Amino acid sequence: MTDVVAAKSGLQWAIEADGHRAVIVEVGGVLRHYSAGGREVLDGFGPDEISPASAGQILAPWPNRIRDGHYTFEDTAYQLSLTEPDRHNAIHGLTNWSRWKLADQTGDSVTVEFDLPPQIGYPWALTLRTRWSVSADGLRSEQEVVNTSDQNAPWGFSVHPYLQLPGVAVDDILLHVPGRSRVLADARLLPIGAVKVAGTEYDYTEPRRVGAAVLDTTWGDLDRRPDGGSAVTIAAPDGSQSVTVWGDENFHWWQVFTGDTLTGERFRRSLAIEPMTCPPDAFRSGRDLIVLAPEQTWRASWGVRPSAA
Repeated sequence: MTDVVAAKSGLQWAIEADGHRAVIVEVGGVLRHYSAGGREVLDGFGPDEISPASAGQILAPWPNRIRDGHYTFEDTAYQLSLTEPDRHNAIHGLTNWSRWKLADQTGDSVTVEFDLPPQIGYPWALTLRTRWSVSADGLRSEQEVVNTSDQNAPWGFSVHPYLQLPGVAVDDILLHVPGRSRVLADARLLPIGAVKVAGTEYDYTEPRRVGAAVLDTTWGDLDRRPDGGSAVTIAAPDGSQSVTVWGDENFHWWQVFTGDTLTGERFRRSLAIEPMTCPPDAFRSGRDLIVLAPEQTWRASWGVRPSAA
């Protein structure tokens, strides 16, 4: 059933199964709410709020930042709007504030889609489709994109959920990130190199307390699971609760943000945990940039798995 409300985030599509409940909204195709067993897993927002700090957003056709919004693809230069003007960057893609449409819905799943039109700075047409589902295993998101233009198109993808452990401060969370290297960033949070993390304060390859660490950090060189995917986990110090964010083999990077630049109640209240197909500024560097041929379809999946001891 579609819940129709006059809200800033648009139509609300609720799905539920096995004690897991999620709400997807029309504006941005955003994941607004996710709870399990009555426990808030997602640090979401209200239906009549504008998604704060990119909460729950789909980041496409690029994640993170592009320096000066300028890049060259197949020998042609392009200029994007500077959507992070303070740092003179283009940030988090082009689908965040558009209205997605309902394609299909059952009690435990909803599929939404969006046709991205060609535009200045990104003159390719794409059709994006996301299927969200909940089950006893948690929340699952299956992403599909089709290049409906007649030329190759550059593509990158991520999502921006904020996860929380109710009653556990960010400082006390045990964080596990499977990255063996991290991206060095300048003052504009753009990459200037990479270093190994072993033996440093950024080594979370074994669970470690966040403490006073200020993170808006990209990890790569991932330890992979047998299925080719990887995962980031947050856990309470006493082991009473944990949340795992997993991504399949298409995701080569993880971003973790401790929310230090947020204001009011959202300051260091939760952790943004973002599986990314490519690192920041990939449209310029070409690192792990996906090139979609005309009519090519690309698919990936990721999800959230809460648990309680």
